[in-house]
Amino acid sequence: MLDSTSFRTYAHQLVDWMADYLESVEQYPVKSPAKPGEILSQLPAFPPTQSESMDQILDDFQSVVMPGITHWQHPQFYAYFQANSSFPSLLAEMLTATLGTQAMIWETSPAAAEMEIRMMDWLKELCDLPRDWAGCIQPGASEATLAAILSARERVSQFQINQHGFQGTDLKLRIYCSEQTHSSIEKAGRIAGIGSEGLAKIPVDGEYAMDPEALERQLIADKESGWIPTCVTACIGTTGSHAIDPLRKIAEICQKHGVWLHVDAAHAGSAAIVPAYREILDGLELADSYVFNPHKWMFTNFDCSAYFVKDPDALVNTFDIQPEYLRTRTQEVSNFKDWGVALGRRFRALKLWFVIRSYGVEGLQSAIRNHIEIAQQVAGWIDEHPEFERLAPTPLNLVSFRYHPQGTDDPAILNELNKRLNHSLNDTGKLYLTHTNLDGAYTLRLSIGQTNVTLQHLESAWALIQAHAKTTMFDLSE
Repeated sequence: MLDSTSFRTYAHQLVDWMADYLESVEQYPVKSPAKPGEILSQLPAFPPTQSESMDQILDDFQSVVMPGITHWQHPQFYAYFQANSSFPSLLAEMLTATLGTQAMIWETSPAAAEMEIRMMDWLKELCDLPRDWAGCIQPGASEATLAAILSARERVSQFQINQHGFQGTDLKLRIYCSEQTHSSIEKAGRIAGIGSEGLAKIPVDGEYAMDPEALERQLIADKESGWIPTCVTACIGTTGSHAIDPLRKIAEICQKHGVWLHVDAAHAGSAAIVPAYREILDGLELADSYVFNPHKWMFTNFDCSAYFVKDPDALVNTFDIQPEYLRTRTQEVSNFKDWGVALGRRFRALKLWFVIRSYGVEGLQSAIRNHIEIAQQVAGWIDEHPEFERLAPTPLNLVSFRYHPQGTDDPAILNELNKRLNHSLNDTGKLYLTHTNLDGAYTLRLSIGQTNVTLQHLESAWALIQAHAKTTMFDLSE
């Protein structure tokens, strides 16, 4: 067991390891080469009977755990969307873990509650969001979306579903999103009792953004069929193609039909820190709720998702339950347990405070602007190459593309070719890409937003992609 003296020794040792790791992360393969079960087989089936030394535990961390880690902080991590970190965020996380704060209500730590209020104010200033909105930190955009759909459900049922459940009503609720929107919308619909059949997926235009005219036609048809339109989710930066739904048009349709509008900008929302890109949120003031994730593109450790609502009473009345053991004498305070699903809440605002103060507004703007500029350069390289093509626009920092060698036009062959190219690149350990499907085409995604990525990293990645494309074509012909 550790005492204070030995804890201090190992803590210093681990901080040195953390700094060394981040300085030398490029020595590791970006994607873990571990095979299924490989790590599990090295972990004993039963816990140790006697205490084990910290030296032994740390040795096993290096030999057992590290080979099974995919290095999200590697500059050549281009998969999914980033889960970024930074030195100030790490320092704050260390303090958060040490304090061990459970910030469920104001009285359990006033600093946690009031700093969360202020950090949400700072984010509104940073991104020029509506100043009269209120916000809180959720674990992720999925939880925020669930909160939005539940709030919309209770508003449309006048809080009768919370009280009686669906068995006490004959309501047929329906929620809406585009064909490109994240799977969390459907999951939230299932959890909310609306079900997959209660989700209508709206067609998209040629740039994979929601078609607002198709949305309105669906709303009208559903009303005529006995459905109750409950919540529309518009997406600013879809996962597959980074499409930006026409927010203002969608918002006006939702207002016309009295439907809750939730805006999911989980990744792309950080771009609004840069004034030149705030147009992606045009019409946001007409929405009912909004989420973006500082833990994706704002250099703040996972988990930290900023959720804003126009009407906080609708949110609180959806989640507020007051058992006697949580009643306190303190009134007129924010008890954030009533702003979402979880009772227990981490002190997430502290790392936002550290990151925003350490970078400053100009530092955050510069970093995000740099990522977008690099992505535009990469898009240009692809457009200029006769055997590569972009399959979607690049409004911000996601490049969606494929290898398309001259004379090869069969869709099945192109899909197999790009699938092999993707796996071949990832197997090198030098970069990590993921894919999506756009109109049946196997599409490579290059997400450029890791904290320390530079143009030089992308030049190296582009050279590797071109080299492996030729090899993959040769292999396919055999």
